[in-house]
Amino acid sequence: MESHKKYELTPAQLALAKSRKEKKERLAAEALAKLHSTELLSRPWLGLPVENPKIRNHRAKVFTWNLLAQCLIRRELFPTSDCLKAGQRESLIHEEICRQNADILCLQEVDRLEKLLPMLEKAGYSPHYASGRGKLHGCLIAFKNDLYSMIAEKVIFYDDLSVDIPKSTRFASSFKTRNIGYMIALRSKVDETEGAVVATTHLFWHPRYTYERIRQAGMLLREVTAFRRDLSVDRWPCIIAGDFNFSPIDPAYSLITGDSLLPSQEDTISPSLVVHASLDPTVMENAPTPPAAEDESEDDPDRVITNARPATIDDGLLTIPELVDWFSKLPTPRSAYNDGLHEARKHDNNLPTYGTRVALTPGRRGSDEPEYTSYTHFWQSVLDYIFFLDSAERPISVVGLLTPLKSPDLAPGLPQKRVSGSDHTCLVAELTW
Repeated sequence: MESHKKYELTPAQLALAKSRKEKKERLAAEALAKLHSTELLSRPWLGLPVENPKIRNHRAKVFTWNLLAQCLIRRELFPTSDCLKAGQRESLIHEEICRQNADILCLQEVDRLEKLLPMLEKAGYSPHYASGRGKLHGCLIAFKNDLYSMIAEKVIFYDDLSVDIPKSTRFASSFKTRNIGYMIALRSKVDETEGAVVATTHLFWHPRYTYERIRQAGMLLREVTAFRRDLSVDRWPCIIAGDFNFSPIDPAYSLITGDSLLPSQEDTISPSLVVHASLDPTVMENAPTPPAAEDESEDDPDRVITNARPATIDDGLLTIPELVDWFSKLPTPRSAYNDGLHEARKHDNNLPTYGTRVALTPGRRGSDEPEYTSYTHFWQSVLDYIFFLDSAERPISVVGLLTPLKSPDLAPGLPQKRVSGSDHTCLVAELTW
């Protein structure tokens, strides 16, 4: 009886099969985008020149977006929005993601995974999700299956991390926030010596807790560089994208990007050097009855610090000089949009940026961030960024950006059917190294 030898495909046949699979996935993504097609505003792609293009070996198109978790929506927060129901918003969100067709996605305020994950997988992505303990929404990183494979991941819980400074190790926390940072290492399937470390986060939201956001941002920078070092992939860049909940004029932005602190920024930090009742329950026992507010805004818990006491030396919070010293020892990332729009404005001065509506001290970083990345009836700001750390050997260049929407497009406040299914707009940058 003859034995049947197992048939093996030739390299040419394997390559053909791979090509067919990639084409099938691309067509599926395009079909999915058409299925959800609405009248979303078109955002032009802004191409940028690149130095020494011949020595650039790798490109990645990176997308970040706070989706606005459905579990957080209350009608009174979005009185001018016309699409707050899950069914209305999801089609807009899915269309935007498919339309941009990025290589890497960083998403925040992610819930309703039963709807989102199948869409991402059908579009050719491998999604990975993490959340803070007890939270109903979290962060998600997804990447194109045909481009990358994940070799490691790590979740950092900011509440559990200590700050290491000379002669001291302490938690230095002011609030138990349950926020996280999430990072993964991706190896390229095109060239296995290439890859990238990708991190996303959603920092603490409260406008007045400046210190706690600074602490969390420093933790993220420290941990993502340690993650890269521990994996022995120092040649790979770090991409850090997400909702940082601070604007370019904030002291956290200045500390991250390497600017010195202005006296006015130090004055912003000082009132936030407190300890909240989430860390010290005795705060509530000893809290005095607050006086009646003369102005409604003075009594708004979203605008003022409540249920907290001033920090003492024993609480271990970092002083402002200690914060400055800590960040001076951390790597300094660059912002894809600040770099890219700065270059673009050399050729198109009509492109609005953060600096066209907010006067920054000349020479300070942040003026070329988008005009807005979050825009609601009650709140308009820049909160979202795509930061990156160059590899040990090769600098990153920004070669393309999704053009930011202008303020007339965003009025009277997101979410809006024709604009965005979230109260944030997405950012997309193409990086090369």
